Amino acid sequence: MDAIGSSRVFEPYVQVIQNANISQYFWDKSLLQPLWDYLRYNHADALRSPLFPVLISVSTYFVSCTLYMILDLMALRCAAVTRYKIHPDQPVTWDNIFKTLWQTGYNHVLFVFPATVAQWYWRPPLPLVEEAPPVSEFLIGIVSCTILFDFQYYIWHVLHHRVRWLYTTFHAIHHEFSAPFSWSTQYLSAWELISLGFWASIDAVLLQCHSLTGFAFMVAVIWISVDDHSGYDFPWALHNVIPFGLWGGTVKHDAHHQKPQYHFAPFFAHWDWLCGTHCDYKRSSAVTQRQSKKRKESET
Repeated sequence: MDAIGSSRVFEPYVQVIQNANISQYFWDKSLLQPLWDYLRYNHADALRSPLFPVLISVSTYFVSCTLYMILDLMALRCAAVTRYKIHPDQPVTWDNIFKTLWQTGYNHVLFVFPATVAQWYWRPPLPLVEEAPPVSEFLIGIVSCTILFDFQYYIWHVLHHRVRWLYTTFHAIHHEFSAPFSWSTQYLSAWELISLGFWASIDAVLLQCHSLTGFAFMVAVIWISVDDHSGYDFPWALHNVIPFGLWGGTVKHDAHHQKPQYHFAPFFAHWDWLCGTHCDYKRSSAVTQRQSKKRKESET
């Protein structure tokens, strides 16, 4: 009886698998509906709060940076970690960490949080539609927002390097560390932090993305930005996985901190190629050895 009962429970799912195109079911139906229903029914007020995007960004930032900080501390004693650092001769110190944390906290307490609270007086309530986005729409929305943000940041970044006043007034602080590490991601002026946060928040609105897509995009932007500043060149990193050098990643952003007139794009590499701001970059010893070994094997 138990076996028969169990089969009846799963029978509708079996019929779906047998009668439908699985790829079409995955892309066109919303597998995200249970998650969205849970958030909408149990945390609607939190989702509508202007503080929610800040909570997402801050929590994602601290979790991401903490993971890389653990690696930085391990690298002081563990050669297996050090070999993946782009600059193994420049270890991350506690002084570096505390200095960047102080600047991040200062900007959030004095500028980000007050600006966020002020939104309660002018921003309309966030609409929480009943249906979650289909997986296809969800993924395409994140990619589209990333492409738009990449273009916006490239223009903004070039201007803040080419216009001397903008560089010395706002952007120079970020270049204080020639070998970036995770906590240096938001070692920024308040103007830079707020403007980049504004784009990360508004791009999903401009592209008319679902709220869930917008929240996921914010998590992706923070994680990728921290990874770009991590100082590690892992074989499984996006810039080593995505073909044809289309992704920027840590090695190209590290090159920007070494040569500030090159590699302005935060994520992709096409704008630097098209605009002539691409240059050679340094790899970790582990990846360099791996590439050298592959070349020798291909030649033989």
